[in-house]
Amino acid sequence: MRTELCERFGIDVPIFAFTPSEHVAAAVSKAGGLGVLGAVRFNEAEELDKALDWLDENTDGKPYGVDVVMPMNVPTEGTPGDLQAMIPPEHITFVERTLQKLGVPPLPEGEGREGVLGWLHSVARSHVDVALGHRPVLIANALGSPPADVIEQAHEQGVQVAALAGAAKHALSHVANGVDVIVAQGYEAGGHTGEIASMVLTPEIVDAVGPDIPVLGAGGIGRGRQVAASLALGAQGVWTGSVWLTTEEYKNLNTNTAMTEAFLRASSADTVRTRIYTGKPARLLKTKWTQAWDDEDAPTPLPMPLQNLLVADAHNRLNAANNPDAISMPVGQIVGSMNEVRTVADVMADLIREYDETVARLAGL
Repeated sequence: MRTELCERFGIDVPIFAFTPSEHVAAAVSKAGGLGVLGAVRFNEAEELDKALDWLDENTDGKPYGVDVVMPMNVPTEGTPGDLQAMIPPEHITFVERTLQKLGVPPLPEGEGREGVLGWLHSVARSHVDVALGHRPVLIANALGSPPADVIEQAHEQGVQVAALAGAAKHALSHVANGVDVIVAQGYEAGGHTGEIASMVLTPEIVDAVGPDIPVLGAGGIGRGRQVAASLALGAQGVWTGSVWLTTEEYKNLNTNTAMTEAFLRASSADTVRTRIYTGKPARLLKTKWTQAWDDEDAPTPLPMPLQNLLVADAHNRLNAANNPDAISMPVGQIVGSMNEVRTVADVMADLIREYDETVARLAGL
């Protein structure tokens, strides 16, 4: 499975794992891949700094990456209170009415959250500054090319830059902007994703950017056969995400048993691509919460970051209610294969084993 990316990043296998959990990221890196910590959940730079301190101390010197979110054309200034004032009252009323219909109680006093401020450019820039004060080998941006000065800042410290693309034209734009690695994220992926499936998207992007720019296949990858298929399509590695949500290590971040139960019982048809999570199209687990936004009286989701600010408290309340029928969580179509809780090491071992078996079988045809 070794490709040029293994030499570039000092890893054993080209399996990149996006995760909001530093425990999962560390375990992937120690198992020979590249754990990439999602920074968007950290509202304060000090929180991210502490998480990266932990990664520095618990990866046995292995490399890791950091993923930030720097969306374009969104409000970048103002306090959360200023942005909250831009949310229409009818949206607030709809959210509260829906929570009441679902029997979701308010959180105890002091346990609410003002929203995930990592969607704002100013916060994302602080994430980059903090990350580059540690030892990542990769900075990835989930929503397009980072600004030119951010790319330059990373390159000055010898850090590679990756960007996700849902179409060949987006990949070409990333390359023109100086991005080093393209993540071809297919329609099947969890979280923000485009409209083209991986089987079509990966070779389109590989052909568009040429042999000198490595491409990672993403979307619907959680089995070794899918890793082999992605490399057969021209990718030099894979970008994975959802498959790590049912690992033992993820429990250090997510103690919600209802969420795990919902993942374990879901089929590949039990997801929906919608703008209700952040304001941009993202694939979520299909639940009573997502279905409520399809009702005739449901308002149109707001643009990023207003939609996230609108629903942040609702997400906390839904997940705290511990009801697997009414949670809010991004996950890809690979959820249909996530039917048991396993360690990161076991998942990595199975990915490599099945990849080897697949390549051997094809060689014998």
